[in-house]
Amino acid sequence: MTTVRDQDHRHERPPSGPGLSPCTPDACVRPPVAAAGPVRRAARLLGCALALGAALTLSAMPARRAGALRARLARRAMGLIVRALGITVRIPGGVPALDGHGTLLVSNHISWADPLIMAALTPARQLAKRDIGRWPLIRSLAAAHRTLFIDKDRSAGLPAAITAVAAALRDGDAVLAYPEGTTWCGQAMGAFHPALFQAAVEAGATVRPVALRYREAGAPSTRAAWIGVESLPVSLLRVVATRNLVAEVTFLPPVRLELTGRPRADRAALAALTESRVRDALGPA
Repeated sequence: MTTVRDQDHRHERPPSGPGLSPCTPDACVRPPVAAAGPVRRAARLLGCALALGAALTLSAMPARRAGALRARLARRAMGLIVRALGITVRIPGGVPALDGHGTLLVSNHISWADPLIMAALTPARQLAKRDIGRWPLIRSLAAAHRTLFIDKDRSAGLPAAITAVAAALRDGDAVLAYPEGTTWCGQAMGAFHPALFQAAVEAGATVRPVALRYREAGAPSTRAAWIGVESLPVSLLRVVATRNLVAEVTFLPPVRLELTGRPRADRAALAALTESRVRDALGPA
């Protein structure tokens, strides 16, 4: 669960800055192809609340006694939340087997819904800001999915984050990262920052790109975007008000790259090649 606001910012995104997404709701978000009526919206919100309650109940299961079962049920609960929101998930090519294989999954990032969708599809451990671990509800959900908390906004914390991710990869875990560093609206995507690719280099792990996009009536959609200074409730209500919203998740073949033994060059090359694969898979907006 990556893009959760700090409490001090009253649930608002920080403004864009150098290297961050220039997307804004006014410029990027389009009207829905088909809008959901008030009854459907209310039903979706109620369903989401019920599914969230189920997810929180599952998160309370003792991990030491029912770890594998809890993980499977937690993924199903995430799937229920996604469906309740009115999002249909399509996976061209299916979901690759990830259990027991140290794999760094690398995806473009559009919405607060991205981590929910990926948590429903894979057992991958996701990266989240350490600050959100202070939120009881988020902390409970994150625990069920073995979330890795890192100091994303502090360069001093980056080495520790890389070490933690590398250790998880060596243990055979799949780890999901969004290396753009922020969300984009889906009409474009940002550059992949190379820092976290160092974890894959150190662990000798597989890097697998993931291309994520949202569609309405077969065309690209920006309805799920969470961008600019927009609040989470506003973005969530826009999703709930959209009919026939589809999230398309494509797991691409692993990136193959001959490493040179020079860490900075290797991680930069891995980032550039992975970014290129995702851009090619997404195609023109």
